[in-house]
Amino acid sequence: MATEPGSSQAGASAPGPTHILPAEHWAQQALEDDADSSLGDLDTGSSTASLSASILEYRTLHGRTFHSDRHTNAEYWTPNDQTAIEASDIIHHCITLIHEGKLFRAPLDHDIQNVLDVGTGSGLWAIDFADQFPKATVIGTDISPTQPTWVPPNLKFEIEDATMDWTFPENHFDYIHLRYLFGSIADWPRLLGQAYRACKPSGYVESYEASCVFRSEDGTLIPGSPLDEWGKVFVEAGRKFGRPFDVVGDGLVQEAFKEAGFANIVEWEFKCPIGSWPAEKKLKDIGLYAQLGLDKDLEGWILFVWAQVMGWSKQEIEVYIAHLRRQLRDTKVHSYILMRCVHGQKVV
Repeated sequence: MATEPGSSQAGASAPGPTHILPAEHWAQQALEDDADSSLGDLDTGSSTASLSASILEYRTLHGRTFHSDRHTNAEYWTPNDQTAIEASDIIHHCITLIHEGKLFRAPLDHDIQNVLDVGTGSGLWAIDFADQFPKATVIGTDISPTQPTWVPPNLKFEIEDATMDWTFPENHFDYIHLRYLFGSIADWPRLLGQAYRACKPSGYVESYEASCVFRSEDGTLIPGSPLDEWGKVFVEAGRKFGRPFDVVGDGLVQEAFKEAGFANIVEWEFKCPIGSWPAEKKLKDIGLYAQLGLDKDLEGWILFVWAQVMGWSKQEIEVYIAHLRRQLRDTKVHSYILMRCVHGQKVV
């Protein structure tokens, strides 16, 4: 019987490093008939004006657009095109389901004034937050101007590279929100140190990250299978790339909070199911949206890392994705990923 996912004690251990299967392995594996009844159906069909036109000049990799490093030194690993944005928005909805509609876990006052969303992506979290707190001034920053222009009047988006020196005033923000920055930060203590500087006394900084390692507690995730290899490749790529991906398994974020000087640090951890396998309805819905967010753009999630960092060809990636998608939809595989939220208060 499968172990139900859900909230868990922080600090769960990640699998140790093991040998990564070579790219050609997947071309040698036959894809079984997709008529297998255990495979679930999944329907995946479905800048602001002040920015100069040059910011919109993206680089292209195998037909997908990515942030261009012409304008910042940042190098982000997921595409910034419409397919990637839609996948990101699905993940946002999954996270709101996990938290029953809440956008944050820190104990914020209702009358907060200044809020910063670092790595805002499509801007959906910032839009929802600005709607919920109409008296607050909300700024969403990212290295790509992929956000909509029709937004709440108390929200604005800015191009900002969080890995560089921050340009915001000291002691300015009541709340700073960071989410899904794994694989993009080389120095987490520096990042949290800058957040500490920009945060007001008594204000909060909150980080929300997910592990890149798939797990199961009933042996249904077989070692060497596509989902198992996913985590191994990301961990190794992070080592080569100089920007760790498994910041949850490594405990980097909570240590960075401590090093930056935050007090009242609170950690929360959740086992997010992948797929419809949980028996409990809420977890089943969460799992379906988590699966959809991955399945919507499997290519986007892995293309840069597998091709640019690990050296796989486009054809090798496509073959691997075919195996990966089949396992992702297999209801007999009871996989989950760890999500961890850490928030701390600036006390002076």
